[in-house]
Amino acid sequence: MVVQDLVTIGNKLYEIRKKRGLSRMEVAEKAGLSDRTYADIERGSVNMRIKTLLNICEALSITPDDILTESQPESLNKEDFLRRLDSCSASELETTMKLLSIYLDSIQK
Repeated sequence: MVVQDLVTIGNKLYEIRKKRGLSRMEVAEKAGLSDRTYADIERGSVNMRIKTLLNICEALSITPDDILTESQPESLNKEDFLRRLDSCSASELETTMKLLSIYLDSIQK
């Protein structure tokens, strides 16, 4: 299940950072963010761009799945996925493909 709640995402980032023994400032610096911005992200009080999410994941040596999913993903039925893609408009399909490409690039580093 995909997490969409910013507070939950922030809490996961906090827990991972603490387990890694890193300070908020260290993660912010590695991710190219100000300490204040990263603190706001951990509190769940601001939304972040995909690039920011990927930078934070790199700084923490995690994948986006580690913070964007609640539990182990259910087995994906390829046919259902393709059927859902078929029902997308051209614009929605383009956005989906861009997001999928960014995600796959991030986990294959």
